[in-house]
Amino acid sequence: MLILSGGTGTPKLLEGLRTILPEEDITVVVNTAEDMWVSGNLVTPDIDTVLYLFSGKLDAAKWWGIKNDTFITYEALRSMGHDEIMKLGDQDRATNIMRSDLLRAGYSLTEATQELARALGIRSKILPMSDDPVRTMVTTPAGKMHFQEFWVKEHGKPDVLEVVQEDIEKASIAPAVLEALEKEEYVIIGPSNPITSIGPILALKGMKELLRKKTVIAVSPIIGKEPVSGPAGKLMAARGLKVSSASVVDCYGDILDMMILDERDAYGISALKNSACKILITDTLMKNVEKSAALARFVVDAFKY
Repeated sequence: MLILSGGTGTPKLLEGLRTILPEEDITVVVNTAEDMWVSGNLVTPDIDTVLYLFSGKLDAAKWWGIKNDTFITYEALRSMGHDEIMKLGDQDRATNIMRSDLLRAGYSLTEATQELARALGIRSKILPMSDDPVRTMVTTPAGKMHFQEFWVKEHGKPDVLEVVQEDIEKASIAPAVLEALEKEEYVIIGPSNPITSIGPILALKGMKELLRKKTVIAVSPIIGKEPVSGPAGKLMAARGLKVSSASVVDCYGDILDMMILDERDAYGISALKNSACKILITDTLMKNVEKSAALARFVVDAFKY
């Protein structure tokens, strides 16, 4: 099973998938457009959330970082006037240092991620979408800023005028992802932000053409006219899209075979009643492991329809 993932909603679904599938049967292709160099090291937030989930280290209260991590280095830097955009824990920083040293030694991002996965005892395949750098940039009334500056430093408060993925046209699908897609028939698009998490993966040259040959099921990250979490609503509006599950279907286009909507999403259900892709309805709010497992089972069973 191959899953396209961002950093929060989809990892909750992955948590459920781990309870019903052997981990070695799970391949996760992860967004890298939110990656950022911080204090000399490359931070890959979405990849790290997935790595920490599968290694049992994830701080599930926040859905980022390592549980019970300390922030001694961060606070020491701050006391000297070096205020990092991202609040990195000490163990989390160790991951970033190892990754960055591997990159400086000539490893690709895929190879560095595989080394980290091995070190963390992970049996699933965790793959960056591309080995080439891509940056999501957000234009606000105050100017253009990296997505992490918008979301972490500014807490997503500024109005959004435009969202672009810089250098996406130069980026190639990672070879390991191409290899995985050759082997996998079924693809899940998790309930992550369609603009900044899933959007960059789909925007890679040739990705949609490959996915049209697969059976693809997406889980909507929207209920009614609001995202379940995160800034998806504001970012969709900046692209001229209504905040709805129907707009998510429009974003993904003809690669979709099925879209799963939440049972509370009367607005989306009504808007998609004549959709070309099949619409399935269930409880998509993953408030605990049991809810995540139930949704995961529903998604996997949907491939039999």
